[in-house]
Amino acid sequence: MSVVESVSTGVSSPILAEAGTSGIDELPVTGPVRVAVPAAASGLAGDTICDADHHGGPDQAVYAYAREDLEFFAAELGPLRAGTFGENLTTRGIDVSGAELGECWRVGGVVLQVTAPRVPCRTSAAHLERAGWVKRFTAAARPGAYLRVLSPGEISAGDTVTAEHRPGHGVTVADAFRALLGEPDRLPDLLAAGEHLLPQIRDTLTRRSAS
Repeated sequence: MSVVESVSTGVSSPILAEAGTSGIDELPVTGPVRVAVPAAASGLAGDTICDADHHGGPDQAVYAYAREDLEFFAAELGPLRAGTFGENLTTRGIDVSGAELGECWRVGGVVLQVTAPRVPCRTSAAHLERAGWVKRFTAAARPGAYLRVLSPGEISAGDTVTAEHRPGHGVTVADAFRALLGEPDRLPDLLAAGEHLLPQIRDTLTRRSAS
């Protein structure tokens, strides 16, 4: 059975070696959390987005990461609590990075749709205090998934995660991540996702193909 191990939200706080603040340090919360369609910022009530140019909004309303992938990195980083990678939902029993773009999940009283991989940045490296983290995270190709909110409601730790629809085009979150970060030969393969390919990813594909 696939479940939500933890629901986490973040508050604005200084990040070591970085100018400004970030909400990347997500902390588990108790009880149900309201999830809605955001015009900007996060889809979770109480979750702070400091860099609205790169995070949040309808297509990045929720970030999910698998406990199994946290354990993969724990072999070198040590024990990792839920929310360490900035995820809102820490799941167990579902291959988040192996989900297809456009896949729909029912989580508690909410329906979510997989939209894109999380792209690592220097803020995540500063948060973990790990030199070379962006390169390491990229090489592992375990990015976790951004999700849009199709049906709002509440999510709590312990809720089941049910994949209600898988488009069948075969383009996964990990496929998109590899194509965008280091394996450009894979970029044309992303077109198979059709309408489930975000416009900004399609624009990136077009620009790179033209060059």
